[in-house]
Amino acid sequence: MLDVNRLRVLRAVVAKGSIRAAADALDYTPSAVSQQLAVLQRETGLRLIERVGRGVEPTSAGRALAAGSEAVFRELSRLDGLVRDLRTGRTGSLSIGYFASAGAAWLPAVVTALREEFPELRLDLRWTEGFEASPVDLDVTLLVEGRGTRPPGTIVYPLIDDPYEVVMREDDPLAARAAVPLAELADRPWIDNDVHQGVCRGVLLAACAEVGFAPQFSVEMRDYRTALPFVSSGIGITVLPALARGELPTGLVSRPVVSPTPVRRISVAVGKAVADHPAVVRTVELLRKAVTSEAGVRE
Repeated sequence: MLDVNRLRVLRAVVAKGSIRAAADALDYTPSAVSQQLAVLQRETGLRLIERVGRGVEPTSAGRALAAGSEAVFRELSRLDGLVRDLRTGRTGSLSIGYFASAGAAWLPAVVTALREEFPELRLDLRWTEGFEASPVDLDVTLLVEGRGTRPPGTIVYPLIDDPYEVVMREDDPLAARAAVPLAELADRPWIDNDVHQGVCRGVLLAACAEVGFAPQFSVEMRDYRTALPFVSSGIGITVLPALARGELPTGLVSRPVVSPTPVRRISVAVGKAVADHPAVVRTVELLRKAVTSEAGVRE
């Protein structure tokens, strides 16, 4: 394979017409230029430069090789620009994994800011509900940390502890309370709102077990928002993370669950290979800002 630096030397000699002028342009010594040309001639098996008096003259082969390398150097220049853009996050792609409640609450503001600051960056948003760990092909993943190990090959940054609340009808006797002890929900019919093996469901069931009961699910749904109409109908109560509550339908209220308070810990996992990429760093900053803004609204 031809050496690019030696091709650059040949091009300089052809363009400048002499070894000394090429050396000045490249900030080389004349002897270094001569050595590079000699090696290139051995590599190619071609006579590229001929001595003419006290100077040199490119051969037809030398001129052809210099001209033929033009496309190579154009492509190298393009790649140099690409590297500069990647360093500043102006191009490339960024994949973000999310689960529903965090995505709805935080990602609109994050994505809007990323598009403004990195207009050439392609964003790939993927719903990852049900994954126990961050998929290996994602750059950034919002996740609820379980009791197992953190996703391999990632750096994990904590974002927020999200406490659970009970949602009930406003005419429910418990609605008069400022907070509801978890044990007082033991005999109530529950509306399920999560996948059976989900980390969030596990957090809730572990808290219930701590006070000695398992919820009596009268209806099993698979997402938080769909569970709410069943609460409105009077079938039962539902317990969900505060972030997932959103704006409740008319006639429903929520109260914090205490003694104990189930809490899901939401973090963002970043692939180690891309952790220093400007767009990735900025995404983590924007998520932290969005978390703070959301917390302020809820308060």
